[in-house]
Amino acid sequence: MNAHPPTEAQDRPARLTVGVVGAGRVGPALAASLQLAGHRPVAVSGVSDASVRRAAELLPDVPLVTPAEVLARAELVLLTVPDDALAGLVSGLAETGAVRPGQLLVHTSGRFGTAVLDPATRAGALPLALHPAMTFTGTSVDVQRLAGCSFGVTAPEELRMAAEALVIEMGGEPEWIAESDRPLYHAALAIGANHLVTLVAQSLELLRDVGVQAPDRMLGPLLGAALDNALRSGDAALTGPVARGDAGTVAAHVAELRRHAPQNVAGYLAMARATADRALAHGLLKPELAEDLLGVLAGSAPDSSTAPDSPSGPGPNGPGPDSPGQDGPGEDSPDQDGRGPDAFGNGPEGDER
Repeated sequence: MNAHPPTEAQDRPARLTVGVVGAGRVGPALAASLQLAGHRPVAVSGVSDASVRRAAELLPDVPLVTPAEVLARAELVLLTVPDDALAGLVSGLAETGAVRPGQLLVHTSGRFGTAVLDPATRAGALPLALHPAMTFTGTSVDVQRLAGCSFGVTAPEELRMAAEALVIEMGGEPEWIAESDRPLYHAALAIGANHLVTLVAQSLELLRDVGVQAPDRMLGPLLGAALDNALRSGDAALTGPVARGDAGTVAAHVAELRRHAPQNVAGYLAMARATADRALAHGLLKPELAEDLLGVLAGSAPDSSTAPDSPSGPGPNGPGPDSPGQDGPGEDSPDQDGRGPDAFGNGPEGDER
């Protein structure tokens, strides 16, 4: 449910003509959402065949034109290109005189605030940074997912109400992020969303390798519970062999990964070290058990794939007390940018998010 009250008429943007520069996964969805709020998409630019298809699906009958023509037709322009292309695009548009005074220029990059729009601001544009914390598919489902989605918002103080109103009209929830905090904010989302996809994909592959017929069905309830527990309880939700200090079990994991999936070893060790640090800091991992565990993670312990199971780990009679089978689990767009995070994530396609 949207926690914000309806915007007052004086705070609500007038019905605007909307243009999209970069018909990747994000731009057409945001424009379609604004259309539902009464704004009118009038122009879109795109490079690839996939972009043309997305624009046709989400913004039917909206003409495909050049970026300069988008700015010529629209009062509100969404710049939905990859982060590394944004500064060059803005500079080029400003230098060629495409930017018009009073035009709302909105980018959707998580990394940048409004400073990246400075060349256009000097030309009279009104700069907004509205980053949806959501992974995008490039289909109509994205419009529905914007309901309740948080947006990282950065804007000049005089445009604050307009920025909030646009986000709320798209069904989102504005969260104000300081200009200097944008890179850290974006890093946080990438850790949670992009890395989650990598971890899940690795788990799926390993389960297939051991013959699990429906790894997605096996992981779904476990990961759903783990995510829910983590969002509710933070570090208190940690379970599994690292949090318990089961050095023998962790050594066996590492040995098996080295044999069967060596490409996953570095990631396992890095995440296990981070988990151990957090478990220690929050009193979940007993200090007397941490030394052997950290030795395994540092590579100082011998291959113990045949070592006996620790008392609290899996034994001959089944899972231990904290195994996933008992009391809990042991993360485009996001990808907001359609690259897989950035969201946070999926993969760059030409110059579009």
